[in-house]
Amino acid sequence: MSQDFYEILGVSRDASEDDIEEAYRQKAREYHPDVSDDPDAEEKFKKAKKAKEVLTDEEKRRMYDRMGHDRFEQAEKRGGAGGGGGMGGAGGVGGAGGFDMQDIFDQFFGGGGRGGRGGSRRRQGQDLQTRLSIDLGEAYNGAEKQITVTRPETCEDCNGKGHPPDADSETCPECNGQGQTTRVQQTPMGRVQQTATCRRCEGEGTLYDETCSTCRGEGTVRNEATLVVEIPAGIEDGQSLRMEREGAPGENGGPNGDLLVQVSVRDHPDFEREGDDLSYNHPISFPQAVFGDTVTVPTLDGEVEVDVPSGTQSGEVFRLEGKGMPRLRRRGNGDLYVQVQVVTPDSLNSEQKAALEAFAEAGGEEVDVEEGFFEKLKNSL
Repeated sequence: MSQDFYEILGVSRDASEDDIEEAYRQKAREYHPDVSDDPDAEEKFKKAKKAKEVLTDEEKRRMYDRMGHDRFEQAEKRGGAGGGGGMGGAGGVGGAGGFDMQDIFDQFFGGGGRGGRGGSRRRQGQDLQTRLSIDLGEAYNGAEKQITVTRPETCEDCNGKGHPPDADSETCPECNGQGQTTRVQQTPMGRVQQTATCRRCEGEGTLYDETCSTCRGEGTVRNEATLVVEIPAGIEDGQSLRMEREGAPGENGGPNGDLLVQVSVRDHPDFEREGDDLSYNHPISFPQAVFGDTVTVPTLDGEVEVDVPSGTQSGEVFRLEGKGMPRLRRRGNGDLYVQVQVVTPDSLNSEQKAALEAFAEAGGEEVDVEEGFFEKLKNSL
């Protein structure tokens, strides 16, 4: 038996719509594929989203409670778009001449309308998206950033109604003030009664002689809003942050949607990032490589000293544990990998030339310093 939608969200069967919305947001924060490390995050996120969509739809929830999880899922599959062998037999379901799952819900429960600003059911507003660019240091330390977004907001002049408060009104003659119209359709299942939101009054049941001049009857206006975004330490390029209730306004008193902020982390001139780890190239001289030395290496949290042992070869990598990026939603940091590169000097004074010639002769080599000793040394490291 499949997992129950209530179990997926972790709510009781008598949970309110607000409780379900809050439970879904918690699951989304935990399992969103952009931020979760759970190997099954994408599947869990999809299940939570499906559960929220059903349980916040009044008609679907009543059908779900009545039929049970498995029967509901089966009915929805048969009633989905384009199913040639679903409900209705050979005639198919959901094609150009058929009907969809909403028609089945309407048959049992009288419908709930499919649109219109004035429907009776509270609906959450749409989620919005925007982008934000930060540097690697801000991703390392976390930051507060201001963003400006242009978004729809409830019109203050009409309070989202679409008409002035003192506008004259009359009962809609199309639906007789019911806000809904009903039609009977002959289907392979028999006569089906379908109820839809009245198109003329958009479900309000009332017509007004004026529309709001500010929003032109839409109930919303587009305004600029300046918001503060909390950037968590360790965030990676391409991940998104969810700002609850900062999206589009809901319908009929429903809650606002959310604002999704996609974060872009700019490249750093010195460090390269791979997950929680960083890499850095550090130059050392030939004597440092030969005799060993202690060098100072930068990190995103200040400078540290690194011991370079004698005989170090160019290209060797040293691991500095815990000096990488913070692990998002986990303890600790990644590592910093320092690769040393032996630098060949561009020019030598007479004393340096003499010393290197003596070094070469002591090793049994006859080398003219000016004719490529350093090139040979560089290629041998």
